[in-house]
Amino acid sequence: MNSSAEHKAPAAREEVIRIRGLYKSFEERTILSGVDLSLYRGENLVVLGRSGTGKSVLIKCIIRLIQSDAGRIEVLGKNVPELDKDGLTLLRRQVGFSFQMSALYDSMTIRENLEFPLKRNLDIHDPKILNEKVMESLADVGLERTVNQYPAELSGGMKKRIGIARTLILQPEIMLYDEPTAGLDPITSEEINQLMVEVQRKYGTSSIIITHDITCAKTTADRVVFLHEGEVGYNGPFEGLLTTQNPLLSTFMEYYNLKEHERARE
Repeated sequence: MNSSAEHKAPAAREEVIRIRGLYKSFEERTILSGVDLSLYRGENLVVLGRSGTGKSVLIKCIIRLIQSDAGRIEVLGKNVPELDKDGLTLLRRQVGFSFQMSALYDSMTIRENLEFPLKRNLDIHDPKILNEKVMESLADVGLERTVNQYPAELSGGMKKRIGIARTLILQPEIMLYDEPTAGLDPITSEEINQLMVEVQRKYGTSSIIITHDITCAKTTADRVVFLHEGEVGYNGPFEGLLTTQNPLLSTFMEYYNLKEHERARE
């Protein structure tokens, strides 16, 4: 688990994301119901919960891919719902979003996929600089050899890694990971978990990791928020999930404890 001294939330509790009273509904269905949440500089915050509890909607509201209905969302000191187009564009350059499906362009090589945000967002066109940044990002995820391949030639886990590399190439202050281990086998999932830990260690990023995978939470989290039907049902260290008496968590954790027992017997 994330227990090393260098991998804990720092003593100085500077909020880089502050959410208060966040509401979001789609037609008659309420997705988020008054969510309060803080992300502190340098920590990995895991937002855990079953599918359909509003986890992905939450992080999409943070960078206004989805417009919230009510509440305050402050990111790096800026109130996101009030930002104009230019202000939102500048903020998004500081916040990396790793999509669940990697969001790579199938018609581009891996090099071209990684060069694209550098050209579009930073106006970098020098071939030498582009190559240095592309190869450094690929080295971060251990996939330098894929530079001239296309996404269709890669496994699901490799695509996840390339998606993270493309997000990191702009050196964001904040990382938002949407279900980073979804659809992956246990070994590949663990590789992605360790990659997120290494990203935090190397770059000092502040991250929100959206997942329903408790093993992912155990490996990566400095702190866990559990969402249940659009509300925060738990906020604290991972260890607290194992001892909490909150009935909302009982079924979720019972399944995890069963799997841990099965693995121990193998």
